[in-house]
Amino acid sequence: MNLKYSKDYQRFREEVRQFIKDHWTEEDVAANPQLSEMAQGLGSSPRTDERATAFRRAAAERGYMYRHVPRAYGGGEQAPDPLKATILVEELKAAKAPVELMSQGPAMLVPTLLAHGTEEQKKQYVESTLLGHVRWCQGYSEPGAGSDLASLRTSGVLEGDHWVVNGQKIWTSNAREADMMFALIRTEPDEPKHDGISYLLIDMKTQGIDVRPLRQMDGDAHFNEVFLDNVRVPRDSVVGERGQGWYVSRSTLKAERALIGNASMARRTFDGAVALAQMTQVRGRPAIEDPVIRDRLTDLESRVLAAEYNGFRLLTESAKGHDGGLAGLVTKLHTSTLAHDVSKLAMNISSDAAMLAPGEEHAPFAGMLVQSYIMYYALAIGGGAPNIQRNVIGERGLGLPRDPRR
Repeated sequence: MNLKYSKDYQRFREEVRQFIKDHWTEEDVAANPQLSEMAQGLGSSPRTDERATAFRRAAAERGYMYRHVPRAYGGGEQAPDPLKATILVEELKAAKAPVELMSQGPAMLVPTLLAHGTEEQKKQYVESTLLGHVRWCQGYSEPGAGSDLASLRTSGVLEGDHWVVNGQKIWTSNAREADMMFALIRTEPDEPKHDGISYLLIDMKTQGIDVRPLRQMDGDAHFNEVFLDNVRVPRDSVVGERGQGWYVSRSTLKAERALIGNASMARRTFDGAVALAQMTQVRGRPAIEDPVIRDRLTDLESRVLAAEYNGFRLLTESAKGHDGGLAGLVTKLHTSTLAHDVSKLAMNISSDAAMLAPGEEHAPFAGMLVQSYIMYYALAIGGGAPNIQRNVIGERGLGLPRDPRR
């Protein structure tokens, strides 16, 4: 594994730096009305204001952003090159310039539409989603389904030119802010479990949709219940073939695992924990000098480095045109657990103050510690719960006997 960039890639880095210098000024950076740098590092949303949108458009036109997306849909349309993609992210972050939006729409739905959507669906949704103009939520989980995603019961019945949808989704993050939902709906009740599902795009303003927040222990409500009562969805809102939604959803799940399993999440949280240890006093001394905390930080940094170097290994394989195979599942399983362990240490360093909710006086980092601690439980489940991930790795990767099915 060679971690040095060639001269061609170094020239590419200089080109990117010049582009950023020409299109993203100090004034643009200062116009950010968001939280402090530390708060942003702990997970706040990226910019979607007019300055950020203009920069993303220019970067896409230059081929620097959304490189995998055709120009016809607002992307950069460049040949796959993971090393160039890595350089771009490094330079954009160094300049505090907007990076690609990585929420559910851009990171999960867009790859699915590009693979399975109609021409009309791509033109209608891809560019507006990449720029953050259309926000999405994911309608997969249902009450009583557990980790068996295919056992969903929300139904869709075709009446004329519309699907009439009835049922309930749960653990739906961003449902209150979302403009649209991509959802799995049972449309063929007489077909086998995995063959009777369609993948529908649903306007969240449609009559009959009721979103109810699920309040967390910190007072926030990241997740929601979504009730669908005779919701009429246009017939052409199906992505892929009718009744083949289970197979379409695999594209979304693969993208979700890649989104959650990126080592940058663990690195960002770890760097925040180190800064916290430097700023927080424990028994009259900076926490970073406490031998127990230093020992835990050392252990966690070794795991973060292992995740990063594993990411480099996968990057090298990708640059050679090789499929990483089940390594993506292993990475997601490892990094989601690691990020939670780092967040737990940050909570321990802050002691009782870490329990202060967002908005409360003296809450460290605007209350984001407790939010990230809770959120990492959810990220461990997103894209496939740990038991499901271990089963797939064991059966497909290690050749172990299949887990008994009911």
